[in-house]
Amino acid sequence: MAKPPIDRAHVRTGTHRRGDNPVTRAAVLAAALEIVDRDGVDGLSMRRLADAVGRDPMVIYRHVPNKAAVLDGVAEIVFAQLSVDATDADWAGQLRVVARDFRRLALTHPKVVPLLVTRPLSTPLGLRPRSVVRPLEDTLALLTRAGFSGVDALHIYRALFGFLYGHILNELQEIVEKPEETDEVLRLGLHRLPIGEFPLLRELAPVLADYDGVAELERGLDILLTGFASTLLGRR
Repeated sequence: MAKPPIDRAHVRTGTHRRGDNPVTRAAVLAAALEIVDRDGVDGLSMRRLADAVGRDPMVIYRHVPNKAAVLDGVAEIVFAQLSVDATDADWAGQLRVVARDFRRLALTHPKVVPLLVTRPLSTPLGLRPRSVVRPLEDTLALLTRAGFSGVDALHIYRALFGFLYGHILNELQEIVEKPEETDEVLRLGLHRLPIGEFPLLRELAPVLADYDGVAELERGLDILLTGFASTLLGRR
C-alpha cells in the first residue's frame, strides 16, 4: 500500500493532522528500523526520521534524545524478537534454536548487524535495554537448571554469542572478487597470493567460494555444544 504524502505544513508546525495517531517511542523506533534496513546506519538522521513519521524533529526529540538513543532502540527492538526458553529440559537443543533464531534475525536485518554485534558492548550491562539483557539472564537460567555452575553458564553464553557474532559477520561479508569467473582461485582473488606461501588457501579455494551459512552454523554449534557438554560431565 502506498504511503500517504507528508503534509509539509504539518511537519513544519509539529501539529497533529486530524485523525493522526499520536507519535510514540515505538513508532519512532519502527520508522528508524525501516530506514536502517533500507539505507544502513549512516543513512539515519534525526531529520530523516522526523520526515518518516511526518512530524517536526522537535517532536522526535521528546521520545528519543539523540541519534545514539535511536540506534540503541533499533538494536533493542530486534533483540526483543530473540527469546530463550529457560525451562527447556534439552539445554543443548535450546541453544541451537537460539543460534538459528539469531542468524535468522541478522539475515532479515543485515544492515542492523553492526548494532547487534558491537553496540551493546559499548554500553554498561546495567544500562542496556532489558530486551538486550534478557537473553543473557534466560540463558544463565537455562544452563544452571541443567546443572552448570553460574560461572560456567556465563562462559558458555559468551562463547556461544562470540561465535554467532563472528559467524554472521563472515556470512554477510563479500568474499568473491570476480563472481563471473569459473575458477575459484580467480573468483576469490587468491591468484594474488604467492602459491609457495599460501598453498592451503589455494587448495581450499572451492570450499571457501562455496560458503554455506546454514552448514557452517551447524558445524560450529556441533563443536561448541560437544565442548559444553564435556564441561558439564566433568563437573559431575
